Amino acid sequence: MRVSARTQAPATAPRRGELDALRVFVVLGLVFFHSGLVFSPDDDFYVKNAQTTDAVTVLAGFGVVWAMPMLFLVAGLGSRHSIRRRGPARFTRERLLRLGVPLVFATVVLCPLPQWLRLRAADAGYDESYWRFWPRFLTVHLEAADFPFVLDGEHFETGHLWFVVLLLAFSLLLAPVAAPLAAWSEPLGQAVERRPVLLLLPVLPLAAINAFLGMEEGFAGWNRWAYLVFFLFGYALADDARVRAALRRLAVPVGAAGLVLFAGTAPGFLALDDPFTEWGPFALVTRAVFGAAGWCWVMAILGLLDRPREAAPPSRAMMYLGLAALPLYVLHQPVVVALAYGVVGWSAPIVVEYAVIVTGSLAVILVLYECVVRRTRLTRFLFGMRPAPPDALSS
Repeated sequence: MRVSARTQAPATAPRRGELDALRVFVVLGLVFFHSGLVFSPDDDFYVKNAQTTDAVTVLAGFGVVWAMPMLFLVAGLGSRHSIRRRGPARFTRERLLRLGVPLVFATVVLCPLPQWLRLRAADAGYDESYWRFWPRFLTVHLEAADFPFVLDGEHFETGHLWFVVLLLAFSLLLAPVAAPLAAWSEPLGQAVERRPVLLLLPVLPLAAINAFLGMEEGFAGWNRWAYLVFFLFGYALADDARVRAALRRLAVPVGAAGLVLFAGTAPGFLALDDPFTEWGPFALVTRAVFGAAGWCWVMAILGLLDRPREAAPPSRAMMYLGLAALPLYVLHQPVVVALAYGVVGWSAPIVVEYAVIVTGSLAVILVLYECVVRRTRLTRFLFGMRPAPPDALSS
């Protein structure tokens, strides 16, 4: 099927600056989010403060409904451009290196630390050294039913790297079907141009996935397979000119609908004992409405940010942070947990402890990135970056 040059972005199309900025915003925002979980009365975070507040739970809800779905959508769009340049085979190899290597490295080197600190925080008498705990963390067995999280163990986890696990799995699943999906995007774009309301159809699979498969607290409140819908939309349609025009027109009403739907989930999340997994009608409806709200929020954000403007090169700061996004993501949670472990014993107000954890974590991960990660070919490789000299802004 012939693809119209008028509607599909060419392989050399300029980057979507607003999406690059949004990706950086979400990654850095995770420092604020995970620092907040230290003070949440509900979430089972690694380290908990003695004093907690329900305000964290409410504020967290405003982030989980759109932030990680947006990261998967942007990753899907990036996959479209990557496959155009490299083809499916080279795309697969590139994703195995750029995602698989940091996944293995960080799982072995970084992920044991939060689990070890969890044990120390929960039991004042726990005195096992980190080096004795480390091999116990790596004691695993296969758990194929939990695909793609096929390794399990008493202490083992991929932790915050679940995003990298899912993104790698989605990328490998995409490669064999990339060509037909790209071909289907043309008639889909034509259909959206005629009836923009078709952009709301993904609400149906998202509502069904969350309702009947359950929401998963460990994956930012969404079912893992719901993220595949956002990823595939990003790949097939997010850069279609007709879809972008429709999103710009629908952004305000869809955003308003998303706010109403999100508010409609509040009774269920407040009243149910376990709204993520219960099977009663109230729980099913609550989860379905959450999925619909998330889709509306993401579509509205895309439309509101995508405004015609004169093309301008990204700032050096944005280029720097854009290249740092994956390493910062990989580094952030162990740093947050380590700092929180030292802070929660203070007799200080919650707001002071939170500010210290956030500012300290941001400073540490940026220093680690600048002084360690981007300085050598080996560390760049281990964190998913292409080899480049330390003073280069592109990878």
